[in-house]
Amino acid sequence: MLKLKLIPQSLLLALYGGAALASLIPAAAFAQSAAPAASTENVATVSVVGSRRVGNASSTDTPVPVDFIPMTKAAEQGGQFDLAQALTNISPSFNSTRQTGADGADLIDSAALRGLGSDQTLVLVNGKRRHTVALVNLFGARNRGNTGTDMNAIPLLAIKNVQVLRDGAAAQYGSDAIAGVINIELKKNLGCESVLGYGQYTEGDGENWLASAYCGVAVAGGVLGITGEWYDRGRSNRSEPGNPRIIGDTKSENQTLYLNGEFPTGPGKLYFTAGAQKRDASSAAWAREGVGSDDIPRRNSAAMYPTGFVPFIDGKVDDRWGTVGYRWQMGEWNTDLSQTYGYNRLMYNINNTLNASIANQDLLAGGPGRSASAFDAGGFSFRQATTNLDFSRFYNGVLNGMNVAFGLEHRRENYKIFAGEPGSYIDADGLNFGGAPGSQGFPGFQPGDATDSDRHSSAAYIDIETDVSDRFKVQTALRHERYSDFGSTTTGKLAGSYRVTPSVLLRASASTGFRAPSLQQVHFSSTFTDFVSGEAVDVVLAPNGGAVANAAGIPQLKDEQSKSFTAGITWSPTQSTSVTADLYRIDIDDRIVLTGRFDAENYPALGATLQQLGVDQAQFFVNSVDTKTQGLDLTVSNRADLGAGKLSTFLALNFSKTEVKNVKAPAAFAGFEDVLLSERERLFIEEGAPRRKATLGFDYSLNKFETSLRIIHFGPQTLGTFSGPPVPNQKYDAKTSADLSFTWAFTDKTKLTVGGTNIFDVKPTAQDPNETDNGFKYESVQFGLNGASVFARLSHKF
Repeated sequence: MLKLKLIPQSLLLALYGGAALASLIPAAAFAQSAAPAASTENVATVSVVGSRRVGNASSTDTPVPVDFIPMTKAAEQGGQFDLAQALTNISPSFNSTRQTGADGADLIDSAALRGLGSDQTLVLVNGKRRHTVALVNLFGARNRGNTGTDMNAIPLLAIKNVQVLRDGAAAQYGSDAIAGVINIELKKNLGCESVLGYGQYTEGDGENWLASAYCGVAVAGGVLGITGEWYDRGRSNRSEPGNPRIIGDTKSENQTLYLNGEFPTGPGKLYFTAGAQKRDASSAAWAREGVGSDDIPRRNSAAMYPTGFVPFIDGKVDDRWGTVGYRWQMGEWNTDLSQTYGYNRLMYNINNTLNASIANQDLLAGGPGRSASAFDAGGFSFRQATTNLDFSRFYNGVLNGMNVAFGLEHRRENYKIFAGEPGSYIDADGLNFGGAPGSQGFPGFQPGDATDSDRHSSAAYIDIETDVSDRFKVQTALRHERYSDFGSTTTGKLAGSYRVTPSVLLRASASTGFRAPSLQQVHFSSTFTDFVSGEAVDVVLAPNGGAVANAAGIPQLKDEQSKSFTAGITWSPTQSTSVTADLYRIDIDDRIVLTGRFDAENYPALGATLQQLGVDQAQFFVNSVDTKTQGLDLTVSNRADLGAGKLSTFLALNFSKTEVKNVKAPAAFAGFEDVLLSERERLFIEEGAPRRKATLGFDYSLNKFETSLRIIHFGPQTLGTFSGPPVPNQKYDAKTSADLSFTWAFTDKTKLTVGGTNIFDVKPTAQDPNETDNGFKYESVQFGLNGASVFARLSHKF
């Protein structure tokens, strides 16, 4: 990680892009010191992702684009109460869509960069790898078939800043960094602060309550930062009058505790971070209809729910992350030894439901036709342990300076699926002619789905950064990794920057990358019920290497391979203005996708196998797609006096286009490419995120008063339909929303902010509900579907 001296705001914005968002950066952070320039030992520093240089380096620029986003204002004054939504409204290259009607994906918000998948973005905390979640996204318009990192497991008030490296970095950090890297730096400063927040939609639902506190205390010559947060998000519902569905935000209650500290010990420093979150969340599944409908007796019981019912998929999420390490000098070398541990578990309880086959059996036996109304449906967990040993040294005598870093990494991973109780999955009548088996809304995991799978990997890297001259800098990296389950891979990176004039910097990079197939993708197994144009369909998602996948001719999963290129310019025409522009291209070969649905009709070879399983269709994970993503990041920022106050203005845009270049069907699927990747599934890959996104912000401060206006533009999207041609695709028009807030500082320590998000109540373009993935009149695209909201925050520093 590169340590940079604090520098004037205009220069930092020039280096790290307008997405650093001047209005979010505390002015004090950029105050120029009146002390002589030579006095540098006590100057505060900030860590920047993308470099392994340590110490007070003379470098004040980077050869690749990095957005530096201080989070103080987002935590104290923002209208979004969680990290994923806050970054969505700040960084144009970042996307996180809150899903609805997407089962487990409703409970955990996935996040991604540059329109790629959530598992193609690596997330670090304090420079250390953070684990992904156990969940595989199966439904919804975003990140289908992907795992990802739960950004909302970290409270906003615990975060000092977020750095977004918009460049492929697998050669530096390993798997998952194809689209880029997000590094979350946590606070460890002295002092205490607290935030109370409230918000709700103007429709009158979806109440949000937030209570968060941070305290940094002096311990053993160092600082221990402690953050505690309670966040309660209420359910919202946007379904039409008379529609029994519940469409909107899930209900969620989070309880989070994070510790972050660093202490001088012996010749070096001992550091550690520990965090845990308990989340109780509840998502509404498809409604089942009552008497007079086809759902009785197939999926309902007249004795239990005569007017119909909505099953609730309740999830208990247990997330833990921690790292402990020691940094010291070994001769001329900076040495860092660390151990990182991450764990994520999601367990399902299905409530307000029934097993229709049990109810039907009870009816056939002369009973009223009842079953239990709640079931333990099982769940899954993912565990990751990473050991790192890193060395770094700066050589003053080589050209204008050269930093050499190398290191080793060992990682162990475990993935488990836990079977649910029998009532959550059994077919009680044995003939399946009356009631459907399993808990309605979400059938439980069966004993045959259960798995306890391990793998390990080892890596070695070398990273060299050279100041060839005062103007020219070069960065090179090489990394080799070996995985126990699919083999080895070697990746490399070359990047450079050249300062043409004091105000103009040219930069470019080229790199290769990879993403290992997640254990979740390799071993996930489930039988579930989907609704296609309103009709229930039982689907098996067969694990890689299992009997169904082998019978279908699905090969073993392997790693995705990528090539990334960037070229950009930064321009600082004045001390208060900066402009950056970066072109990029990312080619991914053998991308892992979730196939379309195969059945006895479109793939006769599977007919007998599916019949034995008692399901209608089968899906698989397979390396079968090559994609090309290219685009432009553009940022402009300015800070100026306006009257007696200060006006900060920023504009940040991302243009991104992903195309499927090639569909490579396994030999057994030759001729079935249109099923392997239908137009609907292709569009989820190509346009799951808007192809353009822009943020225009204004922040004006005058004495104790401050107001912020942020305008967020989301480009158009096209998504597919179930029916396909000649039924037209879903066309979502470009939409623009706006957030507005007003802050009054009662004292230097106490502030009150009131405001609104999406203040013009903008909604996505309406569609045919029979053709959307969630059965509603629009998908969870762009900025969501809930409309306008209001909020208030009270912050106080002690």
